[in-house]
Amino acid sequence: MNNIEIRRLLSAAEHDQAVELQKSYWGKDAANLVPRHMLHSISHYGGHVLGAFDGDCLVGLVIGFIGTDIDIDSPDARPAMANLLIMSKRMVVLPAYRGRNIGFRLKMAQRDLAVKHAIRLVTWTVDPLLAPNAHLNIRKLGGVIHRYETNFFGLDEAESLRSDRLVVDWWVTQRRVKERAKGAGSALTLQQYFAVNAPIVNRAAESQNWLKPRPMTDVPSSTFALIEIPGDIRSLEAADRALADEWRYHIRDVFPRMFAADYIVTDFVSGQFENRRRSFYLLSRHFDEDERRN
Repeated sequence: MNNIEIRRLLSAAEHDQAVELQKSYWGKDAANLVPRHMLHSISHYGGHVLGAFDGDCLVGLVIGFIGTDIDIDSPDARPAMANLLIMSKRMVVLPAYRGRNIGFRLKMAQRDLAVKHAIRLVTWTVDPLLAPNAHLNIRKLGGVIHRYETNFFGLDEAESLRSDRLVVDWWVTQRRVKERAKGAGSALTLQQYFAVNAPIVNRAAESQNWLKPRPMTDVPSSTFALIEIPGDIRSLEAADRALADEWRYHIRDVFPRMFAADYIVTDFVSGQFENRRRSFYLLSRHFDEDERRN
């Protein structure tokens, strides 16, 4: 790992490498790629393109730009500078380099830039059913989530189901994030959450080799709650697309109901349960608003 260098990408040649790296995950369709000319503008006008290099080989990438979350059509909208944030648009690591903490290091380099510019919030969207991403974004980085966006990218009906996103808020000067930056991530286990009576609001059922979603129970009144997702949605989609879509419709119902009841995602945990490894979002109901933003 010591040979991996994180640095900004500024030249046209480096941006060409960044375009090629994106293809390893998003394919060759130009509509799905951030092009070289846009990478140039982002990296030279307030944004950043950060790369992880193994020698001369670009093996990881994160792209971000300064933005704001104001509603410009609202008559009560505050000045943009009052709501500045960094929108982290895209991150990818080559398959052969995953599991080597490169994604974590890229995000921490992004956090350093946010702190340097006195911007407290970095935000990005994630597929709600990607367990490895949830582990990184919430458990390792300390992000929190309280928004679910249906068909975030406004795709046609045929693709809209896979366009649903959770919105991660990463308050980079928050104590929990500072602890993650030092390597002190959450150590709580699934069994410890059970011990404080965190209910599973959508406990899945066995379905041959896979788990099948059950209808959500009533919204609980507990301080903590667990939302279950498949541990490997990509393999499930390849094996049984109908069941994978059932999970997507299911989770589209569960998250908005929990957020409407003032729950917020504060952890992600995997562990043995009912004779197989299971994955859960941990939601907290009385999460301190000041702690979230400070």
